[in-house]
Amino acid sequence: MLNIKNLDAAYGVIPVLHDVNLEVAEGELVALLGANGAGKTTLLNCISGVLPAKAGTISFRGESIGQLPSDQIVKLGISQIPEGRKIFPFLSVRENLLMGASTRKAWKHKDRMMDKVCMLFPILKERSEQRASLMSGGEQQMLVIARGLMAQPKLLMIDEPSLGLSPLIMSQIYDVIKTFPADGITVLLSEQNALHALEIADRGYVLQDGHVVLEGSGDFLLHSDLVKKAYMGM
Repeated sequence: MLNIKNLDAAYGVIPVLHDVNLEVAEGELVALLGANGAGKTTLLNCISGVLPAKAGTISFRGESIGQLPSDQIVKLGISQIPEGRKIFPFLSVRENLLMGASTRKAWKHKDRMMDKVCMLFPILKERSEQRASLMSGGEQQMLVIARGLMAQPKLLMIDEPSLGLSPLIMSQIYDVIKTFPADGITVLLSEQNALHALEIADRGYVLQDGHVVLEGSGDFLLHSDLVKKAYMGM
């Protein structure tokens, strides 16, 4: 589904990604692990068209997307949920969700998708007319994930969903994320929390200083000495 070959990326003259190769097959949940500054968000931004790559190729379902603008990439079926719970604070929960139905196809099915995401996260239905800024951090994270689903993506990229959340809320959110592939949504999950990510991932990649240093099945990485030492304190 997603194929990245020999990707280089930089911010100005500062290189960030170096010869990155990564594949995500349809129906997979793939974890992208790395410390803060490893290049995870940069990679997601390259895929979504926010940041142009310096070299290499990005293809999605056989079509090259490396030079496409972000809005065209969304129309192809790729949605990115950014790090940091970027809500529209002065809009209601319902209005925030509607902002996610940004394509003509998604808008046509907005009512059905609204019902669907509120089944996944019932608190959103309870708070639908509440201003989003009044929600807790965990509730806001549920909101941004649900907003990403409103676009009816084929590939959903989620950046650091556990950041700043309590273990209970994090587990609730991960319980929902792990259901996405069975519902036809392929997932690329960027995380520092290796334990939770690998417990639900089919496969994973480890980024260090912009390089892929390790890849394999979720179980293989979960028991890797490198991952244990760097991300689990073991």
